[in-house]
Amino acid sequence: MRRLKDRAISDGGFAREVRVEGESDSVRQVQLVTWVGVGINIALAALKLILGTVGGSQALIADGVHSLSDLASDMAIIMGSRYWSAPPDGTHPYGHHRIETIITLSIGLLLATVAIGIGWTAINALHGAEFEVPLRITLWAALISIVSKELLYRWTLRVGQRVKSAAVRANAWHHRTDALSSIPVAVSIGVAAFRPDWSFIDPIGAIGVSLFILSAAWSIVWPALVELTDGGVANEDRQAILSIARDTTGVKSVHAVRARRVGSGIYVDLHIMVDGRMTVNRGHAISECTKARLLQDGPDVVDVLVHLEPHENEEIHED
Repeated sequence: MRRLKDRAISDGGFAREVRVEGESDSVRQVQLVTWVGVGINIALAALKLILGTVGGSQALIADGVHSLSDLASDMAIIMGSRYWSAPPDGTHPYGHHRIETIITLSIGLLLATVAIGIGWTAINALHGAEFEVPLRITLWAALISIVSKELLYRWTLRVGQRVKSAAVRANAWHHRTDALSSIPVAVSIGVAAFRPDWSFIDPIGAIGVSLFILSAAWSIVWPALVELTDGGVANEDRQAILSIARDTTGVKSVHAVRARRVGSGIYVDLHIMVDGRMTVNRGHAISECTKARLLQDGPDVVDVLVHLEPHENEEIHED
């Protein structure tokens, strides 16, 4: 999420304009969808926990705890979005985007903790001699959760894709895990309520919820860990960066391409070779054009460092 600005780079009489998205508007979108999520999660958590307790459904209580974990991740997004969107300063010359990665990782670890807790409680319940038959009213709470959280997931994911935020997309998937985990809850409640002799299915449904949440947690945690350890970007992104740089007018060859993801964007540095007989000004213009094209057309590229080298017509290995 970068500050709004227009920039023209000349490339032999051809001007290229780079327009960057305004970060203040992005923050507003993130804050709005997340505050709506807070309200929905509070209402759903209260509904599930109250009806789960009164109606005797362990699976619904587990799902209520999951909704509370959604609330915690919402608050992390609200507090963190203003910080990770802050411009570079003296103490953070590369910006504050790692804050977004840390929040993404925290959401994933929170999900994993909730999953383990739910599963442990359900397994212990299976060891009991008797199983409580849930009231049929508890089924409505699960059905309301499925519909409301799926709608919230779709809205939040659209915002996350629009502002290119991994943390917001992770929070969207947190909403979807709540929606999808409510499906086995609804099934287990329905079976147990209408077939009392099958009441053992309720804690089994809670175990299914925990496994689903654990899988979603891993899909969030792993990319965040790769980023925090400075892992490279996906091969298709790297090839797109290489292709854009190589196709820039005046560039003879490209090598030593390095790219890593930081928060919602990609930082790139690469070496380009140009005709060694041209002036420094001309070579600088080509490097600036390469940078501008990558910022405009590259896959989530937010910063580029171009190293300029003379090309003497020898064979150069590009990578």
